[in-house]
Formats: sequence, C-alpha cells, structure tokens
Amino acid sequence: MKIKLSKIHFDKNSINFKLWAYFVLFAALLLSLLWLLQIFFLNTYYQEMKITETNRVANVIAEKYGKEDFVDTIRSLSVSNDMYIQIETDDAILFSPGNESGRMPIYMYLPEMSTVRKMLFQDNRESASVIIPEKNPGHGDKKTLAYASFLKKSPDEKVILYIFSPLFPVDSTVGILRNQLMYVTIISLGIAFSLSLYLSNRISKPIRSITKSAERLAAGEYGVPFSGGHYTEIIQLADTLNMTSVELKKTDALRKDLIANVSHDLRTPLTMVKSYAEMIRDISGDNPEKRNAHLEVIIEEADRLNLLVTDMLDLSRLQTHVTPLEKREFDLSEAARSIVNALGIYESREGYRFILESPEEKVLVKADENQIKRVISNLLNNAVKYCGEDKEVHVKILDEGGAVRCEVSDHGMGIAPDELDQIWERYYKASTNHVREVKSTGLGLSIVKEIILLHGGRYGVESEKGVGSTFYFELDKA
Repeated sequence: MKIKLSKIHFDKNSINFKLWAYFVLFAALLLSLLWLLQIFFLNTYYQEMKITETNRVANVIAEKYGKEDFVDTIRSLSVSNDMYIQIETDDAILFSPGNESGRMPIYMYLPEMSTVRKMLFQDNRESASVIIPEKNPGHGDKKTLAYASFLKKSPDEKVILYIFSPLFPVDSTVGILRNQLMYVTIISLGIAFSLSLYLSNRISKPIRSITKSAERLAAGEYGVPFSGGHYTEIIQLADTLNMTSVELKKTDALRKDLIANVSHDLRTPLTMVKSYAEMIRDISGDNPEKRNAHLEVIIEEADRLNLLVTDMLDLSRLQTHVTPLEKREFDLSEAARSIVNALGIYESREGYRFILESPEEKVLVKADENQIKRVISNLLNNAVKYCGEDKEVHVKILDEGGAVRCEVSDHGMGIAPDELDQIWERYYKASTNHVREVKSTGLGLSIVKEIILLHGGRYGVESEKGVGSTFYFELDKA
C-alpha cells in the first residue's frame, strides 16, 4: 500500500482530512474505552460477576431443595463454580464439603460465616451477602464473598444456605493486560493512522476528480465526462452530472441554433422591409401601383415578424406555465373539423386534400379548446409543409376507451430515425426537403409539445423514410 504524502493537503475542512481525523479519533476512543474497562474497572467488574454468579447458584439450590438430586446438584455447583457451600439447621449440618471432595474444610470460613449470619438475623433479611478481606498475613489483597439465605424459615425450623467464594487478586492480571494493551495500542494506532490515510484519500479522490470536471463544465466545456470511482453514491452523482453535461451540451447547441435562426428570421423580413421602404422612397413613391405592391410586401414581412415574436412569447409562457389553461368539455372531432375547414384555402388554390376520419358519436375531452385547436392547426400546417406529391393529409380521431387519440398523417419523405426526438426542439429543421413554403416560425412542434405536456397528455411521431409521417397526441376522455 503506497500513499503519496506529497499529494495530500491537510485542509481542515476537506473530506480527506475529516475522514482521516474521524477514523483516528474513533480508533483512539475505542482503545481508551478498552483501557478503561480492562485496567480501571476490571476488579469491580470481576466482583459484580462473582456476586451475580453466587445469586444464580443460590437460586438453583433453592429450586432443588427437597428433591432427590438435591445433594448431587450442590456438589456439582460447588466444584464447577469454585464455591464452598454449607447447608445447616439450628442443630444439624445438612451438607458440608467433605474431605474426600478435595474442597477446603468449611471451618476455614467460620469468621465469614459468623459475619453473614449476623447480617441475616439482625436485619431480618431473606438473604445477605458481603465481601470480607482476608485477615491472614501473606495473602495480599485476597477477599472472600460470603452469602447466606434461608432455604426454609418457620418458627419450628430454619434451614440456612451458606456460599463462600474466594475473590482472587487481579493486580497481576491487570499488569499483564497493561503490558499487552500497550503493544496493542501502538500497533492499532499505527494501523488506524495508515488505513485512515489510505481510505480518506481513496474516498476523496473521485470527489476531487468530479470537482475538476465540474470546474471544466463551469468554464463552458460542455460534454466533459465525470467518473464516480467505486462508491454507489458518488457513481450516482457522477451519472447525474454526466446527464447534466450532455443536456447542457444539447442546450448550448440549441442556444446557438436559436440565436442563428432568430437572427436569420429577423434579418430577412427586416431587410425586406428596409429594402422596399427605400424603393418606395426612391422609385415608386409617385407610382401608386408600384407603391401599393411594395407596401404589400412590407405588410407581409411585418406580419411574419409579428407571427415570429408571438410564437416566441407564447412558447415562453407555456414553458414557464404563465398561461393558465381554461379547461372545459368539448368534442375533439368537431374541433378538428373546424380547423380542417379553415384550411380549405389550400384545397381550392393549391389542390391539397384534407381527409378527416372520426367516430359518429361525440368524443369529449376536458381541455383548453383554443390550445388544442392550436395543436391540431400546427400539426396540419407541418403536414402541408412536408406533404408528398399526392398532397393528401389524413386526420384521424380515435376513441381508445379511456383516452382519445388524434393523428395527422402525410405521405412525404419521412424523418430519419435519429431526428425523431429532435424535431420537437425549437427551430430544429429536419433534413428532408419539403414541397412548398408556408409561413412558419420553426416553433410549431415545440408549441405542440408544451401544450400537450401542460394537459398531462402524450405526444409523439411515427415516421418511415420515403413513406411519410404520422404525428399524434392523446388526451384523457372527459
């Protein structure tokens, strides 16, 4: 494991430093707790465990009192727990460690027995326990846990249980543990320091990489890749930033296209207006016929400018949800028929055919009628623009149970598969050539998209090169 210390900057607010500090602090606290428990509380803990074990043994003996295996149980508990047990009445000893068992004779605990017996009778307790220091010289700090309780208590007979358990000094054990813990602490802190340094560097490395990529992204380098390393949360962050980077790149491209297209769309009519105004001033000012023709061109170009500005404002309002929807129930078939009839000028002047197919019964939807009519009108104008040589446009209203579907189809050149998702963007123009010029701002399909989204509907296009395209939208039935 190699760590390049020269590359680690101990910024106190950095994730790298904080992870390292928290890890080392946690290791230090854990070792401190271990020292505290093993060195300072070992003696107290040992005594508490002995008291708990003595109480448990006393309860077992009390449960077995009077049963056939009573004596065998006492012998087993005495040996397995290193305890000295005696049971006596006022005038007899019912059980005492025998010399054949290898246990210490009970008379060795007569002073302790006297002390605990006095506590039991003077305070009128059911049980009593006390820790008594060893008085014999040469035994150091050796102590004895003395316990007494009544197995039976009546005016005629009292059966007393005595349990004595030696408490051996733990000083030598503490000394051994102290020496061991010293080595354990040094080794553990060294490992914790190195491991925390490695882990903090490993965890913060992908974050530093993402930060550098984010700085490049902020500087305008759209499409820059983000790498997430080995951690789920950071990988998710990197994936999100990658999506953001891609979308910003698309947005930047659309912004440039928007500026270019708006500039072009504004420059052309403005140039025309200026040119014809100059022609009126210099040439046709005194010729009513030419002057009116030139003025007509100026009016048309002004209308074109007005249409472009109106569509831009409408699209902006739709995207920011400024324009409220005035929803009411209406017949979608009738709305489509009114739009088709309004486009009859194309049929009479240029030979286009609009074929409407709809159910005989009403197809009711609850939506903003004017906005939905605008959607149908935009789709029909788009179909006229890219219609095939047969000049046929088909409009279908389909009742699909819980939803209503409106389709507008043409037999034009179709749209390339890689362009299907892009045609809904502002000012995007498909690479296919269209048959005729119509008054268009390049915002028609974007407006369709925003209106349908505001209604919570669905929209899309199905197209095949050389066959034609079908644009559709769906709304829930009223």
